[in-house]
Amino acid sequence: MKALFLNCSLKTSDEPSNTDALYKEAEAIFDKEGVETESVRLADYKIAYGISDDEGNGDEWPAIFEKVKAADIVVLGTPLWLGEKSSIATLAIERLYGGSGLTNDLGQSLYYNKVGGVVITGNEDGAKHAAASVLYGFSHIGITVPPNVDAYWVGEAGPGDSYIEANGQKNDFATGHAKTMAHNLVHFARIFCDNPIPAKGNTME
Repeated sequence: MKALFLNCSLKTSDEPSNTDALYKEAEAIFDKEGVETESVRLADYKIAYGISDDEGNGDEWPAIFEKVKAADIVVLGTPLWLGEKSSIATLAIERLYGGSGLTNDLGQSLYYNKVGGVVITGNEDGAKHAAASVLYGFSHIGITVPPNVDAYWVGEAGPGDSYIEANGQKNDFATGHAKTMAHNLVHFARIFCDNPIPAKGNTME
């Protein structure tokens, strides 16, 4: 099985990501369970605005989309800004939505039999709101959302340290949720590998 982490930090990969640091707790579980993992920092790429799977003119989303199609588990990670998921996270959801008209061999949404979760960090409120937005987006396009697949850490309101600087890895609630998320995602992904969703009643033809 393969797990793909779409890191929607506004920072490129030459800078540390708090969201990535929390995701590492889940990644460790994936590794133990024999799940191949890959992390993509979307800020490193030129991703066009739009709601198709390829916007052309140098759009680098199609290469990322190939990784999504190959994944059994998709985890989106985002920081919080003004209590909302990042602009890149919104862009990622829009581009995923752009591929929702594509189908598998049974005529179902291409995202059927994939499972998804979300990782959020920030130093202000909004984690549950952002999680709800991301997970609804996943469910709407056909990605299955198992229970307890939102892992988050937030610090005090206003400017301040975020996950890494505040030693968030010592927060049992945040790290515990990341581990629960990973276990539940792996369990449901294995179910779908052995027993995919039947095509009856949910094809797009």
